Amino acid sequence: MSRGTKIVATIGPASTDLNVLIRMIRAGVDVIRLNFSHGKAQDHIDRANLVRQAAAECGREVAIMADMQGPKIRVGKFEGGKIDLANGDKFILDAKWGENGELGNQERVGLDYKNLPNDLRAGDLLLLNDGLIVLTVDRIVQHEIFTTVKIGGELSNNKGINRQGGGLTAPALTAKDMEDIKTAMSFQADYLAISFPKSATDMEMARQLANIAGEPYGHKPQMIAKIERAEAIPALQEILNASDGIMVARGDLAVEVGNAAVPALQKRMIRMARESNKIAITATQMMESMIFNAVPTRAEVSDVANAVLDGTDAVMTSAETASGRYPVETVEMMAAVCVEAEQSEYNKRDADFLNVRFTRIDQSIAYGALFTAHHLPVKAIVALTESGSTPLWMSRHNIDTPIFALTPSITTQRKASLYRNVRAHYLVQQGNSTQVLKQVEDLLLQQGIVKKGDTIVVTWGEPMGKVGGTNALKIVKVGQLS
Repeated sequence: MSRGTKIVATIGPASTDLNVLIRMIRAGVDVIRLNFSHGKAQDHIDRANLVRQAAAECGREVAIMADMQGPKIRVGKFEGGKIDLANGDKFILDAKWGENGELGNQERVGLDYKNLPNDLRAGDLLLLNDGLIVLTVDRIVQHEIFTTVKIGGELSNNKGINRQGGGLTAPALTAKDMEDIKTAMSFQADYLAISFPKSATDMEMARQLANIAGEPYGHKPQMIAKIERAEAIPALQEILNASDGIMVARGDLAVEVGNAAVPALQKRMIRMARESNKIAITATQMMESMIFNAVPTRAEVSDVANAVLDGTDAVMTSAETASGRYPVETVEMMAAVCVEAEQSEYNKRDADFLNVRFTRIDQSIAYGALFTAHHLPVKAIVALTESGSTPLWMSRHNIDTPIFALTPSITTQRKASLYRNVRAHYLVQQGNSTQVLKQVEDLLLQQGIVKKGDTIVVTWGEPMGKVGGTNALKIVKVGQLS
């Protein structure tokens, strides 16, 4: 396998087309993200069906990630669609403006989050439109927030608001999110991304809602916490413990903690995720210029490469593939950058698993496979898995050997599509261990992954088909089972 880092691509108007989706998947997309901040429920259902159709055309399984909007705090709409604010202007954010249909003007605008005046005090800085406009809070009088423009610019309809340093009390899960979770479970989204969680409780509540909504379909999604609030940073470990992975959501996070703090936080978050056996996704503006240009900037190439070198499981596109002019080219470029970064001398295999202590048999078998591949010329590590836990543990460490997750569960196959350095295949696994090992050999030979005489390491559980039961490891010389 030439690329270990996975690609998550957001789809939208530019890519909601079967042929475009097929080309994107063939170019290297592993996970499709549906952004629930835009569109109606039926739009997402239709797109999910289109993704499954495109994946089938490509002979692959790709995962679907449903990304919840969360409590995005926004200004209302303006009479002319926008205004221009100059430095020093006085401007009012009014929680009651618009209740009778009033539109914003040069003096004031409404808010969709009516509790904002209660969260603020004089001296606070408000950052609008991803931090391009900065307002200083002068005073709060009931439902009105009186401000002075510190950094002006164009302010248009429905732009977001953040408080520098965080501290807004809006809950992570809104009424809209709760309905959207039901929609996502109706098409069995493999991953559910939760926006703006502040604590483990937010993630636990989201998981409970998703499991209840997914129960009629026998489906439980993997939970991704989007780290984009200042309050999430000190609670990062507990959020990780309550999640299956995190997204380094650099947009809103940068607005709250400052741009300069984000690179070091990105490295810390990815490292903590790997140490906790969780997934890490790096997102926001990775190939931003490719919305309009056929090639990225050198800085964007470096950004993607550095995320790979940090050890991220996946890099993600947003508007580049959702509404940009070059969705397929963006994926191709991102894949090429990942391959080059993975071949770098700074991304060599590590041996940090050699001193790990274990509490579970299946985990010790997973690390035993890594140890073997570290010391023998092994062509591939193969994990026969029901739940996907064993290949996940293996993928937390940089090794030169590709990992193949062979599973009788399509859900697990899709889930594993996000694990770094793991390629998942469907295998029913019928018969005893000798018969199944022969099936493994045949599949790898048919796929051109190995040839006769190659050495592979295989892990599995006996009895076959038991979840969490990996308890066996075998070193196999391909061709000797025939």
